[in-house]
Order: sequence, then structure tokens, then C-alpha cells
Amino acid sequence: MFISEAWAQGAGAGGGDMFTSFLPLILIFAVFYFLLIRPQQKKMKAHTEMINALHRGDKIITGGGLYATVTKVVNEAEVMVEIAEGVRVRVARGTISTVTTPSNSSRAKASDATPANDSGEQSSGGLIGKLLGKK
Repeated sequence: MFISEAWAQGAGAGGGDMFTSFLPLILIFAVFYFLLIRPQQKKMKAHTEMINALHRGDKIITGGGLYATVTKVVNEAEVMVEIAEGVRVRVARGTISTVTTPSNSSRAKASDATPANDSGEQSSGGLIGKLLGKK
């Protein structure tokens, strides 16, 4: 007797709109995309461009922490580096983590792409620096 009344009262809640039930999941996915996925894609793209722009004379750091100088670009997948005087090894481009000092040809290309301001120094701070009056 009481069970049938409780069952009838509990069934009163409707299913609601499907969109409102999925809205929190959509918002969480959007937050993850803009805070995690998109910056990681930008970082990977910048790293790939850096690796593809390797030239002879660039100073690099490998994934294992070795400091080296690029002596020869063997092919699209490998470069020859000098880790000590007279010690040259071939490394895969994917193992290069950073380029610490680009060669003179790379510097010339970079300086053409990013012009300096009148005083010969690059502006710092971006929009916030301009708002705060930093030079």
C-alpha cells in the first residue's frame, strides 16, 4: 500500500531537455580545449618549425641534455652534431629539445622577420607594458 504511493510520487520528475543535461559536459570540453589542447598544439607547431629551421652552426640541446653544435644536416630526419672537439654523432631531429644559439644565417632571417624599434632594442611587455608605460 505505501510502496505503490511512494512509487507514484517518485515518478513525477521529468527527463528535462537534453541540451541542458549535456551543457556542463560541453562547457568542460571547451575549457579543456582552450586551456590545454590548443596551447599544446601551438607549442608543438613552434617546436616543429624550430627543428625544420636547423642550420649548420646552430647550438642545440638534445632531449638527453647534451649540448652540441650542428655541423651538418644529413637529411630530413637526422643531423650531425659535435658534442666535443672532434666528437661528432648523428642524432634524430626529434630528439632535439631546444636551439640555444641560432647560427648567423638564422639570426639574419629572424631579424628580418622581427624589426626592432628606433632605439635598437625590442619592446618588452606587449600590451600590458604599453598600458603600464614600460619601455
